[in-house]
Amino acid sequence: MSDETNLNGAANGATATDGAGMLPLVVNAQYVRDLSFENPNAPASLMNAQQPKVDLQVDVQARNVAENVHEVALNIRAEASHDGRTAFIVELSYAGIFSMPPMPLDQTRAVLLIEAPRLLFPFARSIVSDAVRDGGFPPLMLQPLDFVDLYRRQVLAAEKPEDMAQA
Repeated sequence: MSDETNLNGAANGATATDGAGMLPLVVNAQYVRDLSFENPNAPASLMNAQQPKVDLQVDVQARNVAENVHEVALNIRAEASHDGRTAFIVELSYAGIFSMPPMPLDQTRAVLLIEAPRLLFPFARSIVSDAVRDGGFPPLMLQPLDFVDLYRRQVLAAEKPEDMAQA
């Protein structure tokens, strides 16, 4: 028995237009937009055996670059400190170019701000981990993120100013 794939990437006789279980999202490119690692208190910060306290900030931004083509940027900033002194700061903006069929704006936003960063995250996590390790620290192992919750918080934050204006 063989598993044949046609030129559209569909397997076992299914056509690419069947769409069953497929995201309406095509990854055209992924890239590091910006990467920064700071080790401001080296070498003293490298000699501390304590586990640093890590403050993690994550943001997702999307913008339209052409008709039905969008750039999604996953921005990660982690600052580690020991006893109030900065051990390291790592900042990454990891982006992807995504194509998708036309759909209602609310669905487009949800796909771009939930599914696209979900696809980008494993690569971004690896880059952050490697940068921290290359800076002389144990790798920073970022746990999987809940992009649905992040999206909901962004929507609620965007609605709050409107609620106040109506009051």
